[in-house]
Amino acid sequence: MSVCKIKDINGNDYIIKDISSFYQHIFEYHSTGTSLHEENGHYFTVNDEFRSLIYKLYKDIN
Repeated sequence: MSVCKIKDINGNDYIIKDISSFYQHIFEYHSTGTSLHEENGHYFTVNDEFRSLIYKLYKDIN
C-alpha cells in the first residue's frame, strides 16, 4: 500500500496511510461546498481544490 503526504491548514505534513479510505470519506461526507475535516489532530479545509488533490492522489495510486 502506498502512502501519500499532504499539508494541513497549519502547514504541517500529514501522511495518508490509506488513500482509498480517505478518498471515500472526503467524497462521501465533504462532496460539495467548503467544510473542515479533522484527521488525527490535523485539520483540512475541504473545497474543490482539496477534493481535486485527493482525487489525483487516489487515481495515481489506483
